[in-house]
Amino acid sequence: MRSLRDAKKDFLALIPMAEPAANYASLDLQKRFHAQAIRVWLITAAVVLVWLAAIVAAPLLPQSNLSASIYTFFSYICHQIGERSLHLAGHQLAVCSRCFGVYFGLLAGILIYPLWRPIAEIEPIPRFWLFVSLIPITIDWSLTISGIWENTHLSRFVTGMILGATCATYIVPAVVEIVRNLSSRRIKHS
Repeated sequence: MRSLRDAKKDFLALIPMAEPAANYASLDLQKRFHAQAIRVWLITAAVVLVWLAAIVAAPLLPQSNLSASIYTFFSYICHQIGERSLHLAGHQLAVCSRCFGVYFGLLAGILIYPLWRPIAEIEPIPRFWLFVSLIPITIDWSLTISGIWENTHLSRFVTGMILGATCATYIVPAVVEIVRNLSSRRIKHS
């Protein structure tokens, strides 16, 4: 037989509780968070766009110091193998087709992010989806390494794009949260 204390505990568990005052955000604060999130989203998209523009600009500026600097910079993050890179104006891009797909997918994912998720939302989606986005790239790479199939520029670009677009869904809320936390600290200390 249940005690009166257990019955009271079960009854109280059914009553919806208000959030603690510590978690309360005024409407004005919510509007400021939303405006800040939009600015962060736009700046993040602009940074990735400039990153992509540099990759595409490198072959369009052949034999210049700027072009050489771009290729050198990207050589630290990509193998730049000519056969695995897309070409523009007879010169290869500053990164391979898979890396270009990742960066292109990242930009596309950032741009469409507000269409499917509130931009001020800082709670990330489950990490499960990040691992799922690695499956196509892993299959493409594994089939090539095992000699079963030779991947192409298209397969490398598309699998990279899937990963890049998925990464955007983690990067946008993370950057919004970082900026929100930094601005909150600045307000508290001033």
